[in-house]
Amino acid sequence: MLLTNVVVDGAMTRIRVAGSTIEAIDPDLRRTVRERVVDCEGGTAEPGYTDHHLHLHALAAVRRSVKCGPPEVVDGAGFASALAGATADDNGWVRGIGYAETVAGDLDSTTLDRMYADRPVRISHRSGAMWMVNGLGARLLGLDTAHHAGIERRSDGTATGRIFRADDWLRERLPTTGFPDLAAVGAELLSLGITSVTDATPDLDDTALAHLRSAVAAGAIPQRVHLLGVPLGRTITEPRITTGPYKIVVADSGLPDLDDLTERIRAAHDAGRAVAVHCVTREALILTLAALDDAGPTGADRIEHAAIVPPDLIDDLVRLRVTVVTQPGFLADRGHDYLRDVDPSDRENLYRCASLIEAGVPVALSSDAPYGPLDPAAIIDAAVTRRVPGGQIAGPSERLTAAEAVGLLRTPVNGSPADFVIRDGSGATLAVVAGEMVR
Repeated sequence: MLLTNVVVDGAMTRIRVAGSTIEAIDPDLRRTVRERVVDCEGGTAEPGYTDHHLHLHALAAVRRSVKCGPPEVVDGAGFASALAGATADDNGWVRGIGYAETVAGDLDSTTLDRMYADRPVRISHRSGAMWMVNGLGARLLGLDTAHHAGIERRSDGTATGRIFRADDWLRERLPTTGFPDLAAVGAELLSLGITSVTDATPDLDDTALAHLRSAVAAGAIPQRVHLLGVPLGRTITEPRITTGPYKIVVADSGLPDLDDLTERIRAAHDAGRAVAVHCVTREALILTLAALDDAGPTGADRIEHAAIVPPDLIDDLVRLRVTVVTQPGFLADRGHDYLRDVDPSDRENLYRCASLIEAGVPVALSSDAPYGPLDPAAIIDAAVTRRVPGGQIAGPSERLTAAEAVGLLRTPVNGSPADFVIRDGSGATLAVVAGEMVR
């Protein structure tokens, strides 16, 4: 393929793509026999973005769900109205997403029944760590007699309707609706200039893996996909789909024993996999770093989120050679809640970026979509401004420059993978920040 009338680094040129790589960039390139010519009409070529941490199936499921949290829903009346107007799935369940306690306080089956009791309801917390079901939903799931460590119970043993870290268990208990079509997700990612992703969903079973592989093979997901949830002992290496570090969740709702976590990390390393450990709180990070130290780092291990990084742990991150995959977009999305709820001593420790980079810690930006904003422009803006809703600045010393935040916005070079997009516009510096459209 020969791309003509395309801007690279501010200058009009041509790009030749051979197979999956950029073969040449030169304004004097001429069409060869059978070469397809694409007129870019003055658009700008730039490398596609990589979202280093998102959840493809959850992104697709959002389209079948009712929004139950800010900014769409901000109070109890709006919440009840949203549930009453929601469309149930084929099995009669209403699926809500994005709930935050600022809407109507802590939810359990009793409080949810006061909002809506006519149909079974399950609602995900915006953190993605918890589901809440109403009374009818709890009865259909058999929560009172079910056995799962994530089922919260009252002192008398009855279930509260709050279920932590139990996505796989819920999927087995709920009437099957099949996996959602991923084509719309793939198209949305491309429209935002995202050409490769890391799916950070843990513990993908055979059916989930088969669905993802099929979506990539069929082109429904045209991005390159890196999977963290591939079980140990399995490796997937196919066109545009690869196996990444092994995902381990250190849940805030119940921290694991240090020896158990160390053994899980060691088992992954022995299987030839680095680890990607979900860490949100200070305590989870301390525990994870201790376990990595005991197991021995590989140099390819990752910390996912690192929402709070006390300054005295930065040297340990450097020493253990871990990469921090973080989401400054959460500051723009819900940073005012963080500033209200976290200990004042931790406000400067939220979603660190600049101090980690300065210390020598590799940092990757990501969305955690659908739990955080997906648009790279929003993530970049959050990393640069660190502005929370209401206008306050969270950790001004952690700001990145626009060039640092863009990261992948680099001039294409010969021999690099042909993962690039053509944007409208003249190729002004950092076009993505200005929101220029991907063609």
